[in-house]
Amino acid sequence: MRKYLGLVSILLALLLVIVGCGNNSSNNADKNNSKKQTLLQQIKDRGTIKIGTEGTYAPFTYHDKNGKLTGFDVDIAKEVAKRLGVKADFVETKWDGMIAGLDAKRFDAVFNEVAATPERKEKYDFSSPYIVSKAALIVRKDNNTIKNFSDLKGKKSGQSMTSNLSKIAKENGAQIVSVDGFNQAIDLLKSGRIDATVNDSLSFLDLKKQQPNIPLKVVAEENSGSASSAMMRKGNKDLVKAVNKALTDMKKDGTYLKISKKYFNEDVSK
Repeated sequence: MRKYLGLVSILLALLLVIVGCGNNSSNNADKNNSKKQTLLQQIKDRGTIKIGTEGTYAPFTYHDKNGKLTGFDVDIAKEVAKRLGVKADFVETKWDGMIAGLDAKRFDAVFNEVAATPERKEKYDFSSPYIVSKAALIVRKDNNTIKNFSDLKGKKSGQSMTSNLSKIAKENGAQIVSVDGFNQAIDLLKSGRIDATVNDSLSFLDLKKQQPNIPLKVVAEENSGSASSAMMRKGNKDLVKAVNKALTDMKKDGTYLKISKKYFNEDVSK
C-alpha cells in the first residue's frame, strides 16, 4: 500500500511541476506579446502620435500672432494623425536636438522639412516625400538680362556662404556677396545692391504670399529639387506604411492641395 501511495505522491508532484511550467510559459508568452506590440499599435492605444518639430521655422512650423503652433508641416502632421485615428501631440525641439530626441523616443516621428539623405536613410525610416523645394534664381522685376543660371557670370549674387545654393551661384560665375540669410538677400536685391540671389523656391513662394506686390520674380529653377519627408526610427514599417497611406489619400481627395495653397498658393508636392 505504501508503495502505491508513494507512487501517487510522485505523480502528483510531477503534475504540479508541469502545471507550474505551463503557467510560467503562459506568463512569458504574455510578456513577449507585450514586447512585440508595434509602435503603430502603441500610438493607437495611447490615442496620440508624438511629433517632433521646431516651432520656429516659418512657414513650415512656427507660432502665429496668438502664440498657436501652426505651419505647413504642422497642418500636414495633424491631418496624418487624424487619418491614423489619433491626435497629434507636438514636442517642440531645436533642430540641433531633433534627431537625438527621436533616438531617445521623445517622439514617434519628425515633421520638420527633413531631407531623406543617404546617410540618414542608413539609420532612419522615411515616409514618401510630402514637399519639394528647388533652387530658384530670383531677380528684380525690371531685370531682363538675367534669364537663366548661366547669366549670373560676373553678376553680384547675394548668398549665405555655407549654403549649397551659394555653390550653384559660384559654379555659374557669379560674384558672391555674403548675406546672413534669405531676408537679407531679398533686402539687398530690392535696393539694387545685388543683381540676383539663388535661393529656396518655397521661401520665395511664402514671400509672395505675404507680399504679393513685391517687385521681384523667379526667372529659373533647377530641374531637380530637395524633397522632405517624415522621419521615424528604423524597424517601424507598419507606421511608415500607415503614414504613407495617409499622405497618398490626402493628395487624392484634395486635402493636401488645400493645405499647400494655404501657405504657398500652389502645389508644392513636386
